[in-house]
Amino acid sequence: MAVNINVGKVKAFRGKQIEDLKNLDVREFAALMNSRERRTVMRSFHLIEKFLEKSKKDVAKGKMPKTQFREMPIVPVMLGWTIGIHNGKEYTPIKIVEEMLGHRLGEFALTRRTVKHGAAGIGSTKSSGGAVK
Repeated sequence: MAVNINVGKVKAFRGKQIEDLKNLDVREFAALMNSRERRTVMRSFHLIEKFLEKSKKDVAKGKMPKTQFREMPIVPVMLGWTIGIHNGKEYTPIKIVEEMLGHRLGEFALTRRTVKHGAAGIGSTKSSGGAVK
């Protein structure tokens, strides 16, 4: 994945400053990504552009844009947005920051929760009284 480099107090992505990246087109930013992510952007460019147009309108209205397109790479236009990413059950609000550039949306909305087991049931232990003699 892409590595962010801190140059003093100025954040950078592959040698480019974040302020410069915000002015780049999605295809120009794809040239800075690794090959797998670049191919993803080029193949689904029309879907990414469609999502960005819709999301810009939602952000301007103060609404949170939502998507089920978990495979979409994060591009500099999205910096600062809070996007609802579907995890299979609900939309998880995720704030987009500089360190997420080049990663995919689905990496930040986990689809599985940690297992929290309750107390042992009847018959699960010898002392629970449910054992057959």
